[in-house]
Amino acid sequence: MRFDLDLPAWKWPFYVMRHPFEGYDDLRWKKGYNMKVAWVIVAAFFIVSVASAQLTGFLFNNTYVKVFNIIPYFSSSVLLFLTWVVGNWSLCTLFDGEGTMKNIFCVSAYALLPYLFSEVIVIIASNFLLRTEGGFITFFRYLGIVWSVVLMISAMKTVHQYSIPKTLAAMFFTVVAMAIILFLAVLLLTLFQQVFVFVYSIYTELMYRFSI
Repeated sequence: MRFDLDLPAWKWPFYVMRHPFEGYDDLRWKKGYNMKVAWVIVAAFFIVSVASAQLTGFLFNNTYVKVFNIIPYFSSSVLLFLTWVVGNWSLCTLFDGEGTMKNIFCVSAYALLPYLFSEVIVIIASNFLLRTEGGFITFFRYLGIVWSVVLMISAMKTVHQYSIPKTLAAMFFTVVAMAIILFLAVLLLTLFQQVFVFVYSIYTELMYRFSI
């Protein structure tokens, strides 16, 4: 562990990406968490999600959308990430975790960096490669995913001071918590929609009767 390490905030994500194990320990001891940098990465996650669907070469693009709608991309990137943070934070007390919501948000965002780089490479390469060369696309895509997963495991282990088995258990239950949160959110939105339709129908009926 290098206590003399002193990096600007924007360099920490690249440092932990290159040093997936000791990098998060250094980050924790130097308190290098930075919400602005983390939000930039989350915004890049959203942009790359849109770019992946819209700019990937047609030979490798399975997305077919007649009318562009930004909501699904926002939901599958930013909203999903925030749900992960909230789910993990809500469980950290049950698993005796030490991470705050800010810490969880930052280390989780930093772990996305390899995936983002791999997706950018995939988007560019997909416009030049032939279908028979699709193995390169698959390789880089899964390389980014695996690298980010390794970083995420290391991040959760360090920020909460868990053992590896406890880290994996916490991540599993975080995914379960995410499913519950999303289910309750959909249920609540459906309820609000029904209430809105009911109130609007009453309003329409009253306006119709007053106009007679």
